[in-house]
Amino acid sequence: MNIPTELKYTKEHEWIKLDGSTATVGITDWAQGELGDIVFVELPEVGDKVERTKPFGTIEAVKAVSDLFAPLSGEVVEINAALEDDPMVINRDAYGDGWMVRIECSDLSELDQLLDSAGYESIING
Repeated sequence: MNIPTELKYTKEHEWIKLDGSTATVGITDWAQGELGDIVFVELPEVGDKVERTKPFGTIEAVKAVSDLFAPLSGEVVEINAALEDDPMVINRDAYGDGWMVRIECSDLSELDQLLDSAGYESIING
């Protein structure tokens, strides 16, 4: 299982890559594997405000529909429009081309609430 050490994680299976105060967000490789073939992703609009731990969109797979939870509070500054035409890119490249949104963080202290790769691994291995 792929759990990059340079990323941060949530208990809800989102990953976060921080660049300055901008966070790129997606779902983990483990999560996409559990969901199976992803058929649709509903993302917020650029300019929308998101709040840490609150839903910001949904992801639909053949098996289930799941909420996506904001790992950090802030404003959506970019969405991955490519997912509209090909949501299965998340299955193929969860940590790369399968990213979902970029958020301009309003409170970087919220990073302290996120997990490192070892903490996330302990959650999925229970």
